[in-house]
Amino acid sequence: MDINTKYTPKTWPDHAEQVTLEGKNKFVGIWIFICSDIVLFASVFATYLALKDSGPSGMDITAKELFGLELAFVMTMLLLTSSLTSVYAMYHMKNFNSKGVLIWMGITVLLGLGFLGLEIYEFYEYTVHEGFGFTHSAFSSAFYLLVGTHGLHVIIGLIWITGLIIRNAKRGLNLYNAPKFFAASIYWHFIDVVWVFIFTVVYLMGVLG
Repeated sequence: MDINTKYTPKTWPDHAEQVTLEGKNKFVGIWIFICSDIVLFASVFATYLALKDSGPSGMDITAKELFGLELAFVMTMLLLTSSLTSVYAMYHMKNFNSKGVLIWMGITVLLGLGFLGLEIYEFYEYTVHEGFGFTHSAFSSAFYLLVGTHGLHVIIGLIWITGLIIRNAKRGLNLYNAPKFFAASIYWHFIDVVWVFIFTVVYLMGVLG
């Protein structure tokens, strides 16, 4: 199919993200990338788990007192909601509703920025007010490495989605950018799932364990 063909909701393919060879390649490519990222996060998680029992050594507070569930819970809700808005965007993409894609992907970006802002605030509180910096101990290094690696992935996702929104606003929805939106949505769901594991292992187990 010609990616430059003008479509209507009736002529738009059911699986527009995979009807072209480029779309199929992007679909396979994003899953290969995610598999490699799983290996990356598995190694970072393993490092954190190996060092978490040492706790924030040299401090007057324990890991249980350091990590607060309230802020982490709000961050989790922001990311989970952004995953839902991404699903809505893909629904509108399948129905050839370019405006709907822009709106829901835009909301996804705003929620992601909210998450990122809270994470930066959390890091600031830990480093400035608690003295819990990256070089404080092996435990703190493992914590910032794990949470920071995820935060970097969030930044990449936000830049990627924002670029797609700008492109879609200028050129409209077509078979060229549909696979890109689909791949970005899969990527976003992945980093949401990773955060659920981080919330459970770092914050929930840290406070309740």
